[in-house]
Amino acid sequence: MIATQIEPAATLAQLQESKPESVTIVLLSGDLDRAMAAFIIATGAAAMGMKVTMFFTFWGLNAIRRKGATSSAKDWLRRMFGLLNKGGADSLPLSRFHMGGLGTKMMQKVMKQNRMPDVPELMQTALDLGVHFIACTTTMGLMGITKDTLIDGIDQFAGVTTYLAEAKRGSVNLFI
Repeated sequence: MIATQIEPAATLAQLQESKPESVTIVLLSGDLDRAMAAFIIATGAAAMGMKVTMFFTFWGLNAIRRKGATSSAKDWLRRMFGLLNKGGADSLPLSRFHMGGLGTKMMQKVMKQNRMPDVPELMQTALDLGVHFIACTTTMGLMGITKDTLIDGIDQFAGVTTYLAEAKRGSVNLFI
């Protein structure tokens, strides 16, 4: 039996040629801090020249909803989802210490004092850098969310198989 020596640098170079660097991010959460983390990672990766795809599902869809958009669903249960989740990137609550909105306001004030971009600015930067946004159609149907309640700039409306195809090619796959 002949042992083959593997040279790490050559193997890495071959991998990089066959699999271009790309990042996929599933944003499940509709919390301010988690959405910020997702968009900071997305913009950082895009600025490094990586292909970035963000898949918005469940409460993460609130980040890409138009401000104050409600559900136009016919049944009362989906309309309730729309009332409870009016969405808008600038009205997301903190995941912890929300305190009826006071904690969120304090966080936004500290961010402004430190010249840190808010979620709408990070989202616009992501779009400007070519980050691909996919809205989950399965969840949209489940929660009574329609295309017209989402922001402009959504590249695709698709299900999990589209995300999985992207993730399969991805170098980095994150779930936030």
